[in-house]
Amino acid sequence: MLGGLATGAWWLLRTDRLLRGGDRRWRRQDAIRVGHRTLADVDKMSGTEFEDLVAALCRRDGCTDVRRVGGSGDNGADVTGRLPDGRTMIIQCKRYTTTSTIASRELRDLLGAKAHFGADLAVFVTTTRFSRPSETFALQNGILAIHRDHLGLWNNGATLQSLISINGSGQGDQRHRARWKRTYGTSPRPAARRRGA
Repeated sequence: MLGGLATGAWWLLRTDRLLRGGDRRWRRQDAIRVGHRTLADVDKMSGTEFEDLVAALCRRDGCTDVRRVGGSGDNGADVTGRLPDGRTMIIQCKRYTTTSTIASRELRDLLGAKAHFGADLAVFVTTTRFSRPSETFALQNGILAIHRDHLGLWNNGATLQSLISINGSGQGDQRHRARWKRTYGTSPRPAARRRGA
């Protein structure tokens, strides 16, 4: 009789664990579907809407204390929060046209904001690409540089934590520039920026 009770308890615990795991997976997939926007949709957003999207992606990935603080007087941080592992982060969001590139000075400003806020991680999210010097600067100074390709991955369900491991990849080689030109009609190079973010 005791063995039967133990077997029944084990079966109930196992079933509960399986159901809870399935529920968590379903809720995550549902959150991704509800919050999903195409990059074309993102390009049409205002700067504030883009910041709200980035904050929502952070929350989806388990970040806590996420706040959008962008606007005048934001001291270089559009979004602040904590990663799931407890580290603090600040995020700078720039919604530029696809023909623009992010210059090194913008990453230097973010590095100063990181020091100002005392954050553990600085993240720069953009709808375009980084210049080669700015990407090098980001890698040398521990800044997570999320360019358009990585933004697409993040928007489609990749986690912020997973993007940390691929920082500095996915842009800049000849094949990527050729694909960029076919997709957007021009080579990725500095050009006029779009207002708003």
